[in-house]
Amino acid sequence: MSSEFESYEQDFAVLTAEITGRIGKVPKLVGDEKKQMVANVEKQLEEARELLEQMELEVREIPPQSRGMYSSRMRSYKQEMGKLEADFKRSRIAYSDEVRNELLGDDGNSSENQRAHLLDNTERLERSSRRLEAGYQIAVETEQIGQEMLENLSHDREKIQRARERV
Repeated sequence: MSSEFESYEQDFAVLTAEITGRIGKVPKLVGDEKKQMVANVEKQLEEARELLEQMELEVREIPPQSRGMYSSRMRSYKQEMGKLEADFKRSRIAYSDEVRNELLGDDGNSSENQRAHLLDNTERLERSSRRLEAGYQIAVETEQIGQEMLENLSHDREKIQRARERV
C-alpha cells in the first residue's frame, strides 16, 4: 500500500521539478515558444493535481495507525502545489503584461522602475519601523531599570537614616 504512495511521491517530485524549471523559463521566452511553454506547464500542473488526488486515495486506504505520517506529507505536497500554482500565475501575469506592452508599444520600464522604487521605499519604512520599535523597547527597559534603581536608593536611604538614628 505505502509502496504505491511512494511511487506517486517520486512521480510528484519529478513532475514538480520539471514544472519549476519550466515556470522559470516562461518569462524569458517570446512568442509561440512562450505560448507553448505556458500550455505545457498547464498540462503538467493538471497531472500534478491528479497525482495528488491519487495520493489522497492511497492515504485513505492506509491503516489509521500509520495514516498520520502520510497525511502530514500530503499537507506539505498540497502546500508545494499551491506555491507552484502561485508561481505559475505570477509568471503568466508577467507574460500577459509583456503581451499587453507589446500591443500598446509600451516598454514597461517606467512601471517597473516605479514598482522597484516603491518596493525599496517600503523596505526602508519597514526597517525604520523595526528600529523605532527596538528603540522604544530599549527606552522602556531603561525606564524600568531606572525606576528599580530609584527604589533601591530609597530603601538604602531609609536604612542609612535608621542607622544614623540608632547611633
